[in-house]
Amino acid sequence: MRTHSFLTVLLWSSVFYVVHMTTSQKRTNKHSHSERITGLSENDGKTLHRTKRGWMWNQFFLLEEYTGPDTQYVGKLHTDQDKGDGNLKYILTGDGAGSLFIIDENTGDIHAAKKLDREEKSLYVLRAKAIDRKTGRQVEPESEFIIKIHDINDNEPKFTKDMYTASIPEMSGVGTSVIQVTATDADDANYGNSAKVVYSILQGQPYFSVDPETGIIKTALPDMSRENREQYQVVIQAKDMGGQMGGLSGTTIVNITLTDVNDNPPRFPQSSYQFSSPESAPPGTPLGRIKANDPDVGENAEIEYSISNGDGSDMFDIITDKDTQEGIITVKKHLDFENKVLYTLRVEATNTHPDPRFLQLGPFKDTALVKISVEDIDEPPVFSRPWYLIEVDEDAKEGSIIGQVVAQDPDIAKNAIKYSVDRHTDLDRIFNIYSGNGSLFLSKPLDREETPWHNITVIATEINNPKQSSQIPVFIRILDINDHAPEFANYYETFVCENAKAGQLIQTVSAIDKDQPPRGHKFFFELVPEFAVHPNFSVIDNKDNTAGIMTRRNGYSRSKTSTYLLPIIIFDNDYPIQSSTGTLTIRVCACDSRGNMQSCSAEALLLPAGLSTGALVAILLCIIILLVLVVLFTALKRQRKKEPLIISKDDVRDNIVTYNDEGGGEEDTQAFDIGTLRNPEAREESKMRRDVIPETIFQIRRTAPLWENIDVQDFIHRRLKENDLDPAAPPYDSLATYAYEGNDSIANSLSSLESLTTEGNQDYDYLSDWGPRFKKLADMYGGEDSDRD
Repeated sequence: MRTHSFLTVLLWSSVFYVVHMTTSQKRTNKHSHSERITGLSENDGKTLHRTKRGWMWNQFFLLEEYTGPDTQYVGKLHTDQDKGDGNLKYILTGDGAGSLFIIDENTGDIHAAKKLDREEKSLYVLRAKAIDRKTGRQVEPESEFIIKIHDINDNEPKFTKDMYTASIPEMSGVGTSVIQVTATDADDANYGNSAKVVYSILQGQPYFSVDPETGIIKTALPDMSRENREQYQVVIQAKDMGGQMGGLSGTTIVNITLTDVNDNPPRFPQSSYQFSSPESAPPGTPLGRIKANDPDVGENAEIEYSISNGDGSDMFDIITDKDTQEGIITVKKHLDFENKVLYTLRVEATNTHPDPRFLQLGPFKDTALVKISVEDIDEPPVFSRPWYLIEVDEDAKEGSIIGQVVAQDPDIAKNAIKYSVDRHTDLDRIFNIYSGNGSLFLSKPLDREETPWHNITVIATEINNPKQSSQIPVFIRILDINDHAPEFANYYETFVCENAKAGQLIQTVSAIDKDQPPRGHKFFFELVPEFAVHPNFSVIDNKDNTAGIMTRRNGYSRSKTSTYLLPIIIFDNDYPIQSSTGTLTIRVCACDSRGNMQSCSAEALLLPAGLSTGALVAILLCIIILLVLVVLFTALKRQRKKEPLIISKDDVRDNIVTYNDEGGGEEDTQAFDIGTLRNPEAREESKMRRDVIPETIFQIRRTAPLWENIDVQDFIHRRLKENDLDPAAPPYDSLATYAYEGNDSIANSLSSLESLTTEGNQDYDYLSDWGPRFKKLADMYGGEDSDRD
């Protein structure tokens, strides 16, 4: 069939060629002598005659893919100048000349040397000329012509893809576009029907169809369900020649997937479920899983579970597992077999993303009945309270019952229970319990001030099953009783100024108490009854748990009394009343005019008050200068060698050694007692040494007791006046020293000035028996020649 078509085309081409060449030749002869153009040449000025060429053509036509035994004849070049004598030579140049197209230079016949393909090159442009062989001149100007390749249907349609992939929602209506396929044909679309493509469906009916001209694939059946079938493979054919017989064709495969829509509600595979749970299961314990089936996929299959009603809706809960789309039933509250053994729930499964287009199909939810049975287990004892608080007085006696705890077995068996105290919470074993009834009693006394709270743990255990036990905290609060006396809140360093006035507040004191009375502390302050009328100070109760210490007279002297002791009684107001005595030490200090303390020490009396450091240094320098002058003056007087006032060969004053020991000797153990100054007998018995100049002006005095009102100033002045009027006192003894050396000393005075016998010899041999300390004195006075020496 294909060869027959080729011969038909070749025949028509030969006819066209003959007609064309004849017409061209006639047209050439007609115009060959019709025109003559006359003009001057640029060189020689000769008249040129333009002769119309005697051959002309536009294009030749040639069939592609020629497969005949001989070369394909294209056409013939001929000019009217050719006389047939072989003087002319035809030459062909241009596209494919000499290789694809060959010309007979004598006859001008053109042949195609090779098979041509229009799809590679559809036309060739060539140039032809005729040359006189003898002269080599062109008898005709060079002319251009075209050889056009006529198309034959030698290319089948080809799709742009070997395989197409498309998707469409399920349940789509008929005629819904799925995808468009496209095929192209390499043949000439402007010549015949070789490139006219028609589409048809070879596989995929009756589900899909294809538009024969556009290649658009559409649905052909209504309500296609993804759940029934999800994948479809459609084969599309593209055929040229308008689909006629003899045309070439190509095919492609289109894979079509139906996407899911939420067109199916969830459905439980069974109407009821049965689960069980032990009564000891804690809240949150999972009991089982249920699942409603939904043939949809993705978010269209997402399900939310809930408990719609039932007598166990407050005891159980259901949660949704997002990964498996299951409902997990869990315990919500503690279960009790003795209270209820069976619960019934109605569980509902609902789609979370319903599609409004399919709501007319019915509600997208389903329900199922769930029954849960409670299993009995042996439970530990249960106390009547979550914790116990017991209050007990701190003076409770040992063995007294302070409270009771109660527990019972929650099981039907009601097993007997015994009680005990966890000794890890009562290491001191202060408390104990009766194992039969849970009564707590004391084993040791209590002390609220040491431990106000005791937190112990009581254990209740089933006698038949010791493994079943429970614990309960017991908080024991110790109630306070008034068993501690109040005392000063702080250590007070109190002072009074020497220039203080009567009625002046010098200190405010407060008290503390270890007890804690329920109505709060209330303290009272007063002086000890023996000091109720105190000449120096008074105590004023401020009625706010504080008291003020007030002065009762004007002026205090450190030289007389440097420290006062003031005993104060502090009472509380609880029952029984407790009291204590605190002694307040009050020092007498020097103060400025504003009452600011400056000095409280006795040494400060030697220095004027208010002197600056520079003034003190100046005074010390003056004193040193005076001492130097006195020493120099004394040395000068000794050089004068005046006669002493006492002329006696027994004068031994220059031989007396002073040891500055004012005591009564080694056996004198009594402290200095200023009371001796006012004792005439002691004064008469113990004469003061008047031959030694005292080194300090003020001697150390012991503070008199507070209950003795002692004033020795008049006594000292009276004794000083007596010594000033004494004619027997030496002139250089300007100051008498009244030092008490104590009683019971076996050593008498060593001074010979107070001896009644001034010229008689005394026996000092006993000095040798006093030890090495008195060896020098024994050497001076012990021998017969001591005076002489």
